[in-house]
Amino acid sequence: MAVTVSIIIYGLIAFVTFAFYAIVNQFTYWKRRKIPHITPIPLIGNNGPVLLRLVPFPDHSKMLYANHPGTRYFGMFDFRNPTIVVKDPELLKDIFVKNFDHFTDHVAFVSEEMDPIVGKNLFSLKGQRWRELRNTLSPSFTTSRMKAMFELIVECSNHFTDYFVEHPELAEEFEAKSAFTRYTSDVIATSAFGIEVNSMKNPNNEFFKNGQSFTSFPVTWIIKILFMTILPKLMRQTGATFLPKSTDLFFKSLINESVKMRLERGIVRQDMIHLLCQAMVKKDNESKVTMDDLVAQSVIFFLAGFETTSSLICFVCHELAANPEIQERLRAEVDAHYGEDDQKITYDSLVGMKYLDMVMSETLRKYPGAPLTNRVCTKDYSFPPAMDGCPGYTMKKGQALIIPVYGFHTDPRYFPEPEKFDPERFSPENKGKIDPYTYMPFGIGPRECIGKRFALMETKIIVINVLKKFVIKFTEKSEHPVRFAKKTFTTTARGGCWLKLERRV
Repeated sequence: MAVTVSIIIYGLIAFVTFAFYAIVNQFTYWKRRKIPHITPIPLIGNNGPVLLRLVPFPDHSKMLYANHPGTRYFGMFDFRNPTIVVKDPELLKDIFVKNFDHFTDHVAFVSEEMDPIVGKNLFSLKGQRWRELRNTLSPSFTTSRMKAMFELIVECSNHFTDYFVEHPELAEEFEAKSAFTRYTSDVIATSAFGIEVNSMKNPNNEFFKNGQSFTSFPVTWIIKILFMTILPKLMRQTGATFLPKSTDLFFKSLINESVKMRLERGIVRQDMIHLLCQAMVKKDNESKVTMDDLVAQSVIFFLAGFETTSSLICFVCHELAANPEIQERLRAEVDAHYGEDDQKITYDSLVGMKYLDMVMSETLRKYPGAPLTNRVCTKDYSFPPAMDGCPGYTMKKGQALIIPVYGFHTDPRYFPEPEKFDPERFSPENKGKIDPYTYMPFGIGPRECIGKRFALMETKIIVINVLKKFVIKFTEKSEHPVRFAKKTFTTTARGGCWLKLERRV
């Protein structure tokens, strides 16, 4: 008996010693290679502030960027994984354009094996599979398709503004994030799923309620990401999925009903679902688009449109309220581009609003939807020295790098007085002076957001419709400058975005 106990004790000591050595050895990775780095916390690396919801995600990006001034890059740990943070625009150009074939993939937090609906979306897909699906989806966002969806989105924006015209008491003070999310929900419903919803008049519709549930970023998501990253094999064995079963079933049912209705009634809508359906039924379809693929793309389109676009609209309106002179100049441009009947805007008129473009670009600089982006090394890549006196570094296949987008956007070397909202940075005379590798609100290189044009059009339409009918003002609850929320992985205002819409005389 004593021998057995001794064996167990020695075994435990050996295991603890080995585990301790493995952890310490892993977290000295950068030190042993003489690469500038930030000190990690065991197991969670340098993600603690975000995981514990101590710091908003944009501020985390800015804090990362501020480390090791004067370096081209430095090392950190994404949980236990050695990761590089890139700070040099020229190095970004080399990585994302000249040597894109070394960095074709994003970091996939959830694999296809763990959750097909999350793991198969365009953002997560890798290599040839990503190229095939992107080529399939790209026609969804051509100019002709944008024009086809334009009137649908205008109708959604009219529902939004008409509601506040009919209920002026509600326009006195309202939480804009919630309101604009109803608009973006309606846009997604009609443009992607062929469903007509008016979420202002019918706030409890299933489409909007499921969207709220899906984008609430509960603590359970963080726990799942943690375990799926640290213990992926165990999570696969337990059958755990990232999405709640109810959300999974909602989207599958929604897509199945949409496809069934189109086939039965011979409906052809030139949208993402139509293109994917065509790819599914092609006899020579080598890419093998499946129903899971269709659902996965719908989910990521829903998430991007529902959450990040509504936040962008909020930030545009917030800055217009904070800067009345900019609002008046933009309103004058809107009035000048309306039709003769003073009631209708056209796609061509929208494209012609240059000051609106400037306002949008500056909003995206100050409030990028994704404060960080990343890439996975797909072929070994040799980095130059991080700074003079340091050795170079060869990144191995499978390792990742991070680009602190918000850090670049708020660096006074590239954008003087970065806290100032100044659309003139993006005037025709000035925008050519901006280094394109310091401004990346929709990502960078060939993996730039495929829905960029759609998101911009959707935002512009609601902004000009609001400006045509209202003056945007702050209320007592409005907070300027904006403080960011700690509970999301996107750029969102803490405590909501409170505004007033005053009817134009």
